[in-house]
Amino acid sequence: MDTRAWDEQELGRLRADFGGWRIWRAVKSDGRLGEWVASLHDPRVGVEPTVMLPTARLLREALVTQAERACRR
Repeated sequence: MDTRAWDEQELGRLRADFGGWRIWRAVKSDGRLGEWVASLHDPRVGVEPTVMLPTARLLREALVTQAERACRR
Protein backbone atom coordinates (compact mmCIF):
# COMPACT_ATOMS: atom_id res chain seq x y z
CA MET A 1 0.00 0.00 0.00
CA ASP A 2 1.39 3.41 -0.90
CA THR A 3 1.74 6.22 1.61
CA ARG A 4 -1.22 8.25 0.40
CA ALA A 5 -3.54 5.26 0.55
CA TRP A 6 -2.36 4.47 4.10
CA ASP A 7 -2.85 8.14 5.08
CA GLU A 8 -6.42 8.08 3.75
CA GLN A 9 -7.20 4.91 5.67
CA GLU A 10 -5.68 6.33 8.84
CA LEU A 11 -7.63 9.57 8.41
CA GLY A 12 -10.80 7.50 8.14
CA ARG A 13 -9.97 5.59 11.31
CA LEU A 14 -9.14 8.77 13.24
CA ARG A 15 -12.33 10.45 12.07
CA ALA A 16 -14.40 7.41 13.06
CA ASP A 17 -12.76 7.16 16.47
CA PHE A 18 -12.80 10.87 17.33
CA GLY A 19 -16.09 12.23 16.05
CA GLY A 20 -15.95 15.52 17.92
CA TRP A 21 -12.94 16.65 15.93
CA ARG A 22 -12.37 17.73 12.33
CA ILE A 23 -9.22 15.85 11.29
CA TRP A 24 -7.05 16.33 8.20
CA ARG A 25 -3.49 16.47 6.88
CA ALA A 26 -1.98 19.90 6.42
CA VAL A 27 -0.37 20.59 3.05
CA LYS A 28 3.00 22.33 2.88
CA SER A 29 3.69 25.19 0.46
CA ASP A 30 5.52 22.76 -1.85
CA GLY A 31 2.47 20.48 -2.03
CA ARG A 32 3.80 17.75 0.26
CA LEU A 33 1.69 16.51 3.15
CA GLY A 34 2.53 18.03 6.50
CA GLU A 35 1.24 17.75 10.04
CA TRP A 36 -1.75 15.72 11.18
CA VAL A 37 -4.29 18.25 12.45
CA ALA A 38 -7.40 18.02 14.60
CA SER A 39 -9.73 20.96 15.21
CA LEU A 40 -12.13 20.67 18.16
CA HIS A 41 -15.82 20.94 17.27
CA ASP A 42 -17.37 19.42 20.40
CA PRO A 43 -15.98 20.76 23.69
CA ARG A 44 -17.23 17.64 25.49
CA VAL A 45 -14.46 15.58 23.84
CA GLY A 46 -11.42 17.83 24.19
CA VAL A 47 -9.84 20.89 25.71
CA GLU A 48 -7.41 22.40 23.19
CA PRO A 49 -8.97 24.05 20.13
CA THR A 50 -6.36 22.64 17.73
CA VAL A 51 -3.89 19.78 17.97
CA MET A 52 -1.09 19.39 15.39
CA LEU A 53 1.46 16.57 15.40
CA PRO A 54 3.85 15.00 12.89
CA THR A 55 2.36 11.47 12.88
CA ALA A 56 -1.05 9.84 13.02
CA ARG A 57 0.01 7.77 16.02
CA LEU A 58 0.99 10.88 17.99
CA LEU A 59 -2.24 12.61 17.02
CA ARG A 60 -4.26 9.58 18.16
CA GLU A 61 -2.44 9.56 21.52
CA ALA A 62 -3.03 13.29 21.94
CA LEU A 63 -6.74 12.96 21.18
CA VAL A 64 -7.08 10.17 23.75
CA THR A 65 -5.43 12.50 26.27
CA GLN A 66 -7.78 15.30 25.22
CA ALA A 67 -10.77 13.06 25.90
CA GLU A 68 -9.41 12.17 29.34
CA ARG A 69 -8.85 15.85 30.16
CA ALA A 70 -12.35 16.78 28.98
CA CYS A 71 -13.88 14.11 31.24
CA ARG A 72 -12.11 15.59 34.27
CA ARG A 73 -13.61 19.05 33.75
